[in-house]
Amino acid sequence: MRGATNLTGALIVVCLGLPAGAIAADVQAGRAKALQCQTCHGMDGKSKLPEAPHLAGQVESYLVKSLKAYKTGARKDEMMNLMAKPLSDADIANLAAFYSSLKP
Repeated sequence: MRGATNLTGALIVVCLGLPAGAIAADVQAGRAKALQCQTCHGMDGKSKLPEAPHLAGQVESYLVKSLKAYKTGARKDEMMNLMAKPLSDADIANLAAFYSSLKP
């Protein structure tokens, strides 16, 4: 019984350390969603366009923050605002996980 109590306590500590609304990201779902990003950013995360940044290997939290800022309009770019607006929090987390998992 003591082991179960310790495990429960450990889980509570871990969960309390997660940011509100934290979502477990799914790299494969991010890859599927990235099909709409590939024209500008490439499926390998290495853009062929000078105006579109490389995303491969980018820090996951930075990608999440950037996509959320584009979605809300806090960060301005006509194309990115349009593309990010319909994304759910799960989509954003999954895209960030996918692109950050790629080799730069």
